[in-house]
Amino acid sequence: MVGISLGEQHFIKGGIAQDLRTDGRKRLTYRPIYVETGVIAHANGSARVKIGGTDVIASVKAEIGRPSSLQPDKGKVAVFIDCSPTAEPTFGGRGGEELSSELALALQRCLLGGKSGAGAGINLSSLLIKEGKVCWDLYIDGLVISSDGNLLDALGAAIKAALTNTAIPKVNVSAEMADDEQPEIDISDEEYLQFDTSSVPVIVTLTKVGTHYIVDATAEEESQMSSAVSISVNRVGHICGLTKRGGSGLDPSVILDMISVAKHVTETLMNKLDSDISAAEAREEES
Repeated sequence: MVGISLGEQHFIKGGIAQDLRTDGRKRLTYRPIYVETGVIAHANGSARVKIGGTDVIASVKAEIGRPSSLQPDKGKVAVFIDCSPTAEPTFGGRGGEELSSELALALQRCLLGGKSGAGAGINLSSLLIKEGKVCWDLYIDGLVISSDGNLLDALGAAIKAALTNTAIPKVNVSAEMADDEQPEIDISDEEYLQFDTSSVPVIVTLTKVGTHYIVDATAEEESQMSSAVSISVNRVGHICGLTKRGGSGLDPSVILDMISVAKHVTETLMNKLDSDISAAEAREEES
């Protein structure tokens, strides 16, 4: 929890009202973004993303599994987040566990859409190897190293970068088998398939402070918020998910305006992340 004086609170709110935040940014401007890929050697894909003072790592591990009986034609994805107490003292104990669960649930919704699968950023059918028998299970882990606000957006960007960095081994399945038998599979050590991230969204959180809303809020700015809406938008402008936090209610017209702003901001953010991820991948190949 950020402790600031009454004078600092007025300074933060006054600056946002005048479209000049305490660090010199406008309301809809992000802090500098840094992306590094391939940071965890034994993962199928990994990335580190820094947005200002917020620093997170995401990794992807692919393991052979069995499709669920309810979705025999799809693979499975699970998201786990760990908020390290070294990142923020309040992350120690129950506070960190609750935030980790909240972030993981929000990210799962953003990546996998609704129960019907509508709006999913990850195509679970692409993880199927043999219907009803064998599939890939993706385990996505996020770690918060340093926290200075806007954790959900940073984790979403890190997961997008880690998925772009992910290579899944090619699998050959034996053709002859009985219906009640598990097929024999051969996992290649040499041939890999790059994971398709064309539909993976970016997350834009709009934080309401006073009568205005801002993107990429710092921890100090978040301490003054009345509410925040996180909107995940894919490359073609479709909404993949929406979550709200904070006790203050929002008029539906305000939410619609926030969605419109998020779509506008997403275009710039998506291009920026794509460029940074490509540059990070190039650096990884050179090293």
